[in-house]
Amino acid sequence: MYIASPKLTRSALRQRSFVITVAILAVLLLGAVGAYAYDSAHDQQIAKGVTAGGVNIGGLSTKAAKRKLKRQLSPVLERNLTVVFQGRRFDLDANRAQIHVAVAAMVNNALEKSRGGNVVTRTIRGLFGGSVQAHVPAKVKYSKQEVDAFVSQVAQGVNLAPQDATIGISGGRLQKIDAHDGRRVNEDPLRTNVEKALRKVTSNREVSVPYTPLHPRVTTSQLAATYPTVIAINRSAFHLTLYKGLQVAKTYTIAVGRQGLETPAGKYVVHDKEINPSWHVPNSSWAGKLAGQVIPPGPQDPLKARWIGITDGAGIHGTDDIGSLGSAASHGCIRMAIPDVVELYNRTPYGSTIFVI
Repeated sequence: MYIASPKLTRSALRQRSFVITVAILAVLLLGAVGAYAYDSAHDQQIAKGVTAGGVNIGGLSTKAAKRKLKRQLSPVLERNLTVVFQGRRFDLDANRAQIHVAVAAMVNNALEKSRGGNVVTRTIRGLFGGSVQAHVPAKVKYSKQEVDAFVSQVAQGVNLAPQDATIGISGGRLQKIDAHDGRRVNEDPLRTNVEKALRKVTSNREVSVPYTPLHPRVTTSQLAATYPTVIAINRSAFHLTLYKGLQVAKTYTIAVGRQGLETPAGKYVVHDKEINPSWHVPNSSWAGKLAGQVIPPGPQDPLKARWIGITDGAGIHGTDDIGSLGSAASHGCIRMAIPDVVELYNRTPYGSTIFVI
């Protein structure tokens, strides 16, 4: 029986190891080259399992993915948007806002997710049907300037100033005018909601308006305290009515301005009060030689007992010409019987409201 030399056995083993090593390196090299070649050949392909804007583009080339996204997303995303408020509608025109789907950016993002890992993992995934579970959100481009202008347009159409409760005259009687709330559009949240809706793939492109209620400073229940004393002068009826707490306290017979010198109609406040006032004669033709003079209290002074100033020299005063009451007889002032004007004077503080109708 032949037995090999130990030296030959070790030499053969070294030679065999070398051959095996070379073979392994060659296989690895060929595998690396193959993997690189495979990876390079698929560097423009979206990995399976990737969606963009809810559309499955896995396994498609970038060109095919762009075509598919444009076909499926453009009709959904490149549409008008509507803001709705209490039955009113405001439309953001897609053309005006330059709304369009940014398919190139979406595909680039999808490709970045597809190219995650390294050459080996990508090759193995591709060869053995692996997938990347990744989602790219829809990306919509639009004119920020037009969106801002649209939000301002909505705000102008929806904003409403609150209305304080107030009083007026209707049919010769004092009337309450109720308060109402106002509102102010919250423009920043509205802009955010509009921009979110522009990126929605759903069919609903309607946005509601966020707003802040604005409350009046004077409510209807506060009117009586706000207007504790009111005088209503009805020129055609020759009546002056005093209201306290918006309730009739007393009605007086008066004289008003004659034709050509009518008592001025309007809403005024009591800004002047005098006891036994002097008469500052107007520089008017009807005053004759007295024009511009100051007549002190006495027989020549027609302003008797009290004076309650209304506007531009016109006011309420007492008269001793009782026969003129109930007619248009004065030069623009309101005449009252002396006891009446004294009583009215004592019950009418500064700042009281006066209506002349």
